[in-house]
Amino acid sequence: MDKVRSVAIGCDHAGFEYKAAILNFLKQQGIEVTDYGTFSRDSVDYPDFGHSVATAVQHKKVEMGIVLCGSGNGIAMSVNKHSHIRCALCWTKEIAALARQHNDANVISIPARFVSEHQAVDMVATFLTTAFEGGRHAGRVAKIDETTGRS
Repeated sequence: MDKVRSVAIGCDHAGFEYKAAILNFLKQQGIEVTDYGTFSRDSVDYPDFGHSVATAVQHKKVEMGIVLCGSGNGIAMSVNKHSHIRCALCWTKEIAALARQHNDANVISIPARFVSEHQAVDMVATFLTTAFEGGRHAGRVAKIDETTGRS
C-alpha cells in the first residue's frame, strides 16, 4: 500500500483526549490532517463531526478518516450513511487490519471509552499501513454500497 498522505479526523467530547494523541502520532508520520473537531471536552453531538469526516473522504479531499466517540457505534453509524464510505468499528489492531484487508474500510471508528490511548494509536497505525487484499474480497466490497432499496 502506498503511504497514506492525508486523513480527516473528528470526534465528540468522549474522544477529545485520544484525538490529541492520534494527532501527535499523525504529525510524527508526516501525514496531513484535517481536524473537524471537537476542540474541547464540552458535550457535543457526534453526528456533526462524523458527517464532516465522511464528506471529506467521500469527496476525496483526504484519503482516509478517523472518528471517535464513547462507544464508537454512534459516530460509525453516522459516517456509514455516506455513499462509498466503509467505516469499521475497531477494538483491536487485528480488527483494524482485517477491516482494511477484507473490507477496504476507508474510515476507522474507535470506542474511546473502551480502549486505551495506546491501543487507539496502535489501531490507527495499523489501519493506515494495511492494504486491501482485493481478490475474493473485491466482489463482496462492491456489494456494500449497493443503493437499490436504500432509503
